[in-house]
Amino acid sequence: MPKFYPNFFLFFILLNFCAYGQKKTLQARYTKESITIDGKINEEAWKSANIATDFIMFEPDNGKPISESKKTNVKIIYDNNAIYVSAVLYDDEPSKIARELTDRDEFGVSDVFSVSINGNNDGQQDFRFFVSAAGVQMDCLATETDEDYNWDAIWDSEVRITDFGWVVEMKIPYAALRFSKAAKQTWGLNFTRTILRGDLDQIYTWNFVDTKIGAVILQQGILEGIENINTPTRLFFIPYTSAYYQKDDYASDKTFKAGLDIKYGINDAFTLDAILVPDFGQTKFDNAILNLEPFEQQFDENRSFFTEATDLFSKGNLFYSRRIGGEPDTTPTLNADEEVIEYPSSTDLLNAVKVSGRTEKGLGIGILNAITEKTYATIENTDTGETRKEVIEPLVNYNVFVLDQRFNQNSSVSFVNTNTVRNGDFRDANVSALLFDLNTKANTYKLSGDFKYNTVKDNVFYSLLNNGLENYDGFKTQLSFAKTSGKYRYMFSGKYLSKNYDINDLGIIFVNNYNSGYAEMSYRIINPTKTFNSFKASQNINVEIQNTTGKFQEAWYQAKFSAINKKNQYWEGKIQVNPFDRYNFYEPRVYGKYVFVPESFVSYLYFASNDNKKFSIDIDGSIEKFNEDGRITYLISPAISNRFSDKFSLSYNLIYTRKVNDRGWVGFDGDDIIFAERKREIVDHYFTGKYSLTNKMSLNLVVRYYWSYADNHEFFTLQDDGHLAENKTYDQNKNRNFNSWNFDLSYSWWFAPASQISVLYRNYAIESTNVVEKNIQSNLDNVFDSNLTSIFSISLRYYIDYNSLKRK
Repeated sequence: MPKFYPNFFLFFILLNFCAYGQKKTLQARYTKESITIDGKINEEAWKSANIATDFIMFEPDNGKPISESKKTNVKIIYDNNAIYVSAVLYDDEPSKIARELTDRDEFGVSDVFSVSINGNNDGQQDFRFFVSAAGVQMDCLATETDEDYNWDAIWDSEVRITDFGWVVEMKIPYAALRFSKAAKQTWGLNFTRTILRGDLDQIYTWNFVDTKIGAVILQQGILEGIENINTPTRLFFIPYTSAYYQKDDYASDKTFKAGLDIKYGINDAFTLDAILVPDFGQTKFDNAILNLEPFEQQFDENRSFFTEATDLFSKGNLFYSRRIGGEPDTTPTLNADEEVIEYPSSTDLLNAVKVSGRTEKGLGIGILNAITEKTYATIENTDTGETRKEVIEPLVNYNVFVLDQRFNQNSSVSFVNTNTVRNGDFRDANVSALLFDLNTKANTYKLSGDFKYNTVKDNVFYSLLNNGLENYDGFKTQLSFAKTSGKYRYMFSGKYLSKNYDINDLGIIFVNNYNSGYAEMSYRIINPTKTFNSFKASQNINVEIQNTTGKFQEAWYQAKFSAINKKNQYWEGKIQVNPFDRYNFYEPRVYGKYVFVPESFVSYLYFASNDNKKFSIDIDGSIEKFNEDGRITYLISPAISNRFSDKFSLSYNLIYTRKVNDRGWVGFDGDDIIFAERKREIVDHYFTGKYSLTNKMSLNLVVRYYWSYADNHEFFTLQDDGHLAENKTYDQNKNRNFNSWNFDLSYSWWFAPASQISVLYRNYAIESTNVVEKNIQSNLDNVFDSNLTSIFSISLRYYIDYNSLKRK
């Protein structure tokens, strides 16, 4: 390396740090005038307000000043109840302003203005409020690693399209923010403007955000001038009522529900959320699949209580909220003349409470508690017809506790504890973790790691992770070091998991008892070139070694790239080489056994056209070729979308997977573990439609049809060395054919702030058999001839603000 490089590198870091330290300041003005949110900004108070202007590009050409034709002027005034924001966004082509109508918190293809506020100016958390040119509101709680759009605040906005661009006016009540009790407030502040135009997406910010620096919140400007305001009582009631009519091939049922959610600001920092008599009947459906893997299917969380303001509870990845109210953990004990005639697929949530927030000194505290009801299976005597009930899940108390201390505005040390207590002689579990995330002052380097320890008392539950032990403990530890800024970046990481590390009572983990090493190097462009608006390339190596045997569990080299070209088209590609024999320690379904996995080569390519166009297409595909006769896996996934207007759009996505000579476990024959060589096909159709009547009212359609089969054509017996020996005597039918159908048609109307009426028609069916049917029409007939369930429901939620009631 030439000798001048270190000096230049030091100068480069200091230059970045100096630029990073330059913050713009805006002075807010107090007003006694009543402000009407109508997008006209014609009150006298606006005329004397200070202007925030001179926006600078964030992406793609970082650091480029905004053009005069797109000049943006923002003002802030305040009174005793709220702050008010006005933005005049000039545009020399107002007819080309993108303004697709979408549901709340959906950006769509639309120009957007936003304000980000950090009431403690500590670089920890933003409250972000967005308004699209179509008048649609989006809001989120943001940290450097996450944006939580499930958080919904009460605020007001109006948009007006003009002959010189567009205008935004916003009212953000103090109840929607968090700030100190200081007489003179100093807040972190930034404004963002997004312009979608043809082949270019442009994002501008008021205070310059340098993309060479990993942190965004730390690069905010300053809002001053707000004085002598009082933090309001943050108390909100959300009563709801809902009615359901359900019909299937055997019966029909009517259900009426009513309940209440409560949000209460305990003080300036902490909020209590409670859900009493919960109702999740209109929650998005789960995507059922034919799961032939040794692990459970992991589902997304769609229940708002468990998705809103949960960033603290996600620390350490110890909390998988679908455990709460999920499938029972045990199966009933049967006599020879008994069978199970009813086994609930879920447990009922009785209530849940969470308290979360962060002090002025950066200490985040999160407490979550949830209780689920005792659940029974119904068992019938096949000789007498008598029935009895047996507990398959007792009353369960779930708890999460988090302490997260932030310091230096970009580093943290955390303690996390999860605890699951089951009533009676059932499994109990406890997990504790220490985490640290340390960044240099200029956000150039990061050192992070964790230590996690679990204890389990288990009398009845068996899993591949615990070898059937009744009482056990385990641990996991990890250490990573990374360069996080500049064109060239790298990361090194190592971790160790003991053989009894198990967090599955309130978390989710599939694999333990291994140690691993990971290394990555990457390169990215900071500013556009003649060919690309953005470009990143990386290569990485990962090795996982099973602790007990010393055998490879994973061992691969990867090279990847991603890029956006000048036509605003996205490309991504990857090659992966698995050059060594590996072993799967879970597919045999018996602890201590393992099966050989041959070397393989993977290639992947993804393309997405410009989403700003009315018609867009995405397509990705991959091939994995194994070093085994005829064994290969193909995947192709095309998706098309068409915006017929700003109100109406349709999209379709197909995911097709074909596995030739795939090998996997199918069952047991005495003490023998039986595998099969099989052909598999998976076809997943996903169709969506949206028609927005206004920016607060919409119709949505979601249709999913999934079909998969596994056709076995040769059987094997697993040997002690992990290889398979041909088995010509095993003749059981272990084929699988699986169909899943979902249809949701919904109407939604936000008739008042955070208040909603929703109507849903849903039908669904699942059909599973061991007879493979490869004709698509026959499969559709079979699933519709199965027990098709239809549900019609109406739900009303009304958001009541205590402050509004008090003023009235």
